Amino acid sequence: MTAELVRGQNHPLSQARLEIRVSAGTPIVAAAALGDEQGRIHGVEWVAHPGAPTLPGLEVSRQAAADHRLAVDLDAMPEAVHRVSVLLALPTGVGGPTSFGAVPAPFVAVTGLDGAEVASYTVAGLESESAVVALELYRRQGAWKVRAIGQGYAGGLADLFNDQGLAQAHQLAGGINDAVAQGVARSIPAPPRPDGDRSRQAAAPAVGPDQSGQAQQGTTSGATAPQPTSPYGNQTPGQPAPPPNSPYGTTDPTQPSAPTSGGPIDYSHPRRQNAAPPPPPPTAPPAQPGQPAQPVAGDATGWSMEERLYNQVWGMFEDLARTTAAYRSAVDFAESRMEKELDQVLSDPRSRIGGQGDAAREAAQAKHSQLVNQARATLDRDLAQLSAESQVVEPALPPAYARWDNPVWHGYRVPMEIPMALRLGELHLPESAELRIPMLVRLPLERGLWIDSGRGGSLEGSFHDSHDLSRLAMETAVAHAARLLAVYPAGEFTVHVIDPAGSGAQALAPLVQTGVLAAPPAVGAAGVADVLARLTQRVDLVQMALRAGAPDSLPPGFDTSQQLLIVNDFPHGFDDRAVNQLRYLADEGPAVGVHLMMVADREEAAGYGPLLDPLWRALLRLTPVADDHLADPWVGHAWTYEPSLVPPGSQVLQQVLTQVAAARAKHW
Repeated sequence: MTAELVRGQNHPLSQARLEIRVSAGTPIVAAAALGDEQGRIHGVEWVAHPGAPTLPGLEVSRQAAADHRLAVDLDAMPEAVHRVSVLLALPTGVGGPTSFGAVPAPFVAVTGLDGAEVASYTVAGLESESAVVALELYRRQGAWKVRAIGQGYAGGLADLFNDQGLAQAHQLAGGINDAVAQGVARSIPAPPRPDGDRSRQAAAPAVGPDQSGQAQQGTTSGATAPQPTSPYGNQTPGQPAPPPNSPYGTTDPTQPSAPTSGGPIDYSHPRRQNAAPPPPPPTAPPAQPGQPAQPVAGDATGWSMEERLYNQVWGMFEDLARTTAAYRSAVDFAESRMEKELDQVLSDPRSRIGGQGDAAREAAQAKHSQLVNQARATLDRDLAQLSAESQVVEPALPPAYARWDNPVWHGYRVPMEIPMALRLGELHLPESAELRIPMLVRLPLERGLWIDSGRGGSLEGSFHDSHDLSRLAMETAVAHAARLLAVYPAGEFTVHVIDPAGSGAQALAPLVQTGVLAAPPAVGAAGVADVLARLTQRVDLVQMALRAGAPDSLPPGFDTSQQLLIVNDFPHGFDDRAVNQLRYLADEGPAVGVHLMMVADREEAAGYGPLLDPLWRALLRLTPVADDHLADPWVGHAWTYEPSLVPPGSQVLQQVLTQVAAARAKHW
């Protein structure tokens, strides 16, 4: 039975291996600090945080997120450690809320490996605080307990660490914020999750690597992860809220949910009770007993087939992330366990004599192989189910989500409405290189794009010289721009190009020859200055109109379409004024419909120094060749990204752009 704690209350812990689950309703930073008998932190190496997520017996999330799972092994704690404090903080410098009083009260639960809650605590009553010690696990007379703390700090992590007696409080807080900012910069934007929907998988107890039995199968995708070996859960992405004109309506999200009579209060998703639409009825034949369900395209919640497919792709993405995280954690556990057993054998001189030591080593290695094979079998089962789902989902995708070689493009027509999202490429992990997940980002774009024309340390990039990479980067930019033009209704998306030296003329030919550009590519210093001046002025005008509450006050004939600026060969041909204008467009443009696509090598721009670092962080980095530089928003895997390019010799790009140009001419 779960103990629902109030501030200051404690509860005994009967298990050594635990998970601490955090649900906050908004992205927060989760960290944990180790303390001695007096609760003092001896140094920065006693704090697990996104920049240094693992310590003996402890692992935390690698980035800010609305939900966290922290892994704790109390038996692995050093003897000097008597307290484990769970710390929560709002990230700084990323444009989010600045105090816990403006967000739902965080909910923290201590659970066993089977997911059963041991104790829970809702950190209520916070106002101006931006960091809080939520709870602590502490050792008393050889036994461990959990205590609800709820101590908040208006000065953030720096004040929190200073109060804990850490001399490097400000340096550590700054390092954590930098690590979170870098994680945000490389993370793929996740879809909104107002409801914490769990439609893809049913909650089922999992079996740990040191327990017998088989993990249970998920209800839809089958990609369930063995939770005991992973600090992360099997939660799936939530679904977008109903559209504004939906007949279903919504519940006021600012009001707390009412408790049901006769039972405990449900704090799992505080103040978030918006209803999500039910999934469509499956059309595949029913599965045989004991067999996973047959995959169905669009088998997810949503208000339309497009939304259901979007949610299904994100569900597959998260399933693959979490089941791979569980596999990697299981392998790490098997290796650490084998090392511990071998150390015990070698530490005893008696075991080194005769065959006793050899037998112990063989037993440890056999146990290691058994655990790894069990984890791999679970991973292979999940991969098989996800591969089967991918085979039915990929052919059913609409043009905005589909690869360029998908037959859906042969029947392309200029759309009447803007789609939910856009495909920018494919993602895969080394454990499952054949399983490719579409990389979908919401429209309109929330961030600009940076097509990296440098080698960037990638293996694939090392096989190309700088000229080839520049050419491939421009071809990638053109493919992305063409896709954006293709999925917007006629006249609702405008593309500008800056090519100071004209080096991208060959790659830009499809856009120029079909006439889909607003004007010929700007060349020379005068052309660069003219385009940047017009777009920055546009941003200023729209911002002033919106701030004045008079969007109708824009000049007559003002182009209200979304704008995309492709910048090639940066920083060549750009003076300091132009650089500042680009930074302004990257920061302020997306909110008012002006988007930036940079084609640049960061090393070549190093002459401008750290002044350009905010520019790169504001953009979503993509590469023209395969590179493992993107992170998922759940467990932070380094995913290999491959761009969505037109197959060699295909005429699909020309055909699509010709239709876009014809529709554009009719519109104007």
